[in-house]
Amino acid sequence: MSFASSPFTPMGIHSIQEQRDCWERKRSRTARELVQSEQSYCKQLDLVVTYFVEILKAKGTLRQDIRESIFSSIKSIHLINQTLLTHLELGRFGVGFEEFCTHLQLYNTYVDNIQTAKKALMVRCIYRNVALSLCRVLFICCFFRYKHFLRDLTENTGPDNPEFQQLSKAVKAISEVAQRIQDNARSHENHLQLRRVQKQLKGRKTRILTPGRWYIREGWLKTVPPKGTEAKPKMFYLFSDILLQAKPCSPIHPINGDKFACQRIYPLKECTVDKVFGHTKSQGGLISLTFARAKLLLMSDDQVDINDWFRSLCLAIGQVVKLKHQHSS
Repeated sequence: MSFASSPFTPMGIHSIQEQRDCWERKRSRTARELVQSEQSYCKQLDLVVTYFVEILKAKGTLRQDIRESIFSSIKSIHLINQTLLTHLELGRFGVGFEEFCTHLQLYNTYVDNIQTAKKALMVRCIYRNVALSLCRVLFICCFFRYKHFLRDLTENTGPDNPEFQQLSKAVKAISEVAQRIQDNARSHENHLQLRRVQKQLKGRKTRILTPGRWYIREGWLKTVPPKGTEAKPKMFYLFSDILLQAKPCSPIHPINGDKFACQRIYPLKECTVDKVFGHTKSQGGLISLTFARAKLLLMSDDQVDINDWFRSLCLAIGQVVKLKHQHSS
């Protein structure tokens, strides 16, 4: 008996079957990579539990409250991931991630607790870099990895497959945790930038660490006086709500020699920005800032730098105006 295709078989049947075979190959490859990745991840968790929980506990290296603030629920998370790995190795991807997603609150709590853990780690600097690296590996990499694999699995799983709905829900739930991790990391980085700028300014009168404030950029720009005298270089810090102008302190000052003195703070909520042309002979540029009670002309000899400042100011002011309209509506 011949199994050759009939000349009357529609070509579409072959193309549909080929597409299904292609999806199945992609799904099998993604599933295999996911299992291998989870096996590696569980080994990392084993090391964390052994060396950074059990041994520290046995030696009494860290006080119990500090140890718990760093590794709060890591043992429970370890068990959850071992269970997930068992499901994955048996090919039960839908059931495995459906069960895994019921424990996501535990991961959310751990992620929110990372900042507390970092403060506690300051007590014992010997463990600081290693433990902070583990925090990043365990959660940032972990959930972005899940998001990537689950998306590929779902895209190559037919809608009539029982696992399709389970995987689709898991993609959504895990993407939310991944976004939460990303937001926390971004917020922490912003906090470090605000602290750094605060330390660069002498005294405590100027408060940089303000809730809701975001660091954008900083750099040297020349202020152009209105009467045409020599332009003077100043240090400017741009935040989401203000532009801060500062000058360097005297280098021979015994305490503040490497710091800046705040000269003026310009609120962006009452600011408009424009480019001024024809004053730099095609070298660098000039931008004009108009406030309710002041006007500022800023110049740079670097064309790229002044253009970047102009874009940053426009975006920051636009965001302030947008938020103002939202609050008034």
